[in-house]
Amino acid sequence: MNELFAEARPTRPIWLVTLADLALLLLGFIVLVLSHQGNQRALAAGLRDRFGGHAQAGAPAAVATEPGVLPLAAASMLDFAPASAALPDDPAALITWAKRQAGDPRVRLTITGLTDGSAADLDPLSRSAPLLAADRARMIAARLVAAGIAGRQIAITTAVSPGKRGAMVTAGFAGDRQ
Repeated sequence: MNELFAEARPTRPIWLVTLADLALLLLGFIVLVLSHQGNQRALAAGLRDRFGGHAQAGAPAAVATEPGVLPLAAASMLDFAPASAALPDDPAALITWAKRQAGDPRVRLTITGLTDGSAADLDPLSRSAPLLAADRARMIAARLVAAGIAGRQIAITTAVSPGKRGAMVTAGFAGDRQ
């Protein structure tokens, strides 16, 4: 036979190399997730940073939710006056959104009251930022309960978020309650 048209030696199929690469990538991802098992927020922030993402505008650095609740959507009401828990706007749009989210009894609404961390944004009587944040969250919670949302679907948390005075409502899947 002619040397120019020599028969090719048997080799491994190319899909086998691709499969091995995929298996190694999957193994690496599993190791990454398990190594950050205690700190999911740091893992998410690191992945977001590495892939060129950014935190959502208007969202506090960390939104607290109950353990076992998977956050799915969020809405916020900002621009509370400093040292005040009085609602700055009519919460009708927020209530409509929350009622739509809470239509499923497996959804938990977590209301996070926010203070901006400044000396001006403290509860007037106790001089406490967490108490003011809780009051802001309770104002929203009271309006949601008055609108017909079950109190068992609502949880309240507080946070300090520089530059933000308000409340954030996070809708999360809490699963079937046994």
